[in-house]
Amino acid sequence: MEVPGWMEKLAERAATAPVPPSLRPPADGGRPAAVLMLFGEGPLGPDVLLIQRSLRGRRHAGQPAFPGGGVDPEDGGPVAAALREAREETGLDPRGVHVVGTMPELYIWRSDNRVTPVLGWWHTPSVVHAASPDEVESVERVPISELVDPANRLNLRHPGGFTGPAFRVRGLLVWGFTAGVLDGVLDDSGFALPWNRSRIEDLPPDVFDLASR
Repeated sequence: MEVPGWMEKLAERAATAPVPPSLRPPADGGRPAAVLMLFGEGPLGPDVLLIQRSLRGRRHAGQPAFPGGGVDPEDGGPVAAALREAREETGLDPRGVHVVGTMPELYIWRSDNRVTPVLGWWHTPSVVHAASPDEVESVERVPISELVDPANRLNLRHPGGFTGPAFRVRGLLVWGFTAGVLDGVLDDSGFALPWNRSRIEDLPPDVFDLASR
């Protein structure tokens, strides 16, 4: 399956997308990391691959996320790292993925990671599952139509006072870094629909405590 036009346009826009001040990497320090934003064509239209991190995880436990992790020296860069991590975490066959581009590096201060989002098109989908139970609880192909549904969108107020976008889909509460990146990507791809941005809820304390332990 060829890369759809919307995906090519997304890659062009994402490559030069401005980085919000809160996500700008510091001049020095931080561990290089990468995540795979993998889009495909599912039974309900375009979708994106998300994982829910294991409750046994050391960081971001129980939190929905893109597959990914640290860039190892033998990876040679973020693209190979994102594909390797996705294979280890979900059983994904990287041969079915066409890498369309990358986004500017983003910084997650809580884990001190400098993250490069890698955009991929899943031209030949493979069976995926929680291939690394110590790291991944479950794997979901989430339809874009569900992510942009106004009924599934809200803002979450974090304990520190920061408010950011979130999604309730497939029994998942997607928030934090992953939700912020998804919010921008949905806008850039042209899929986003108007939604009630005044809908603000407090981040459940148990969710925050679990993810930040």
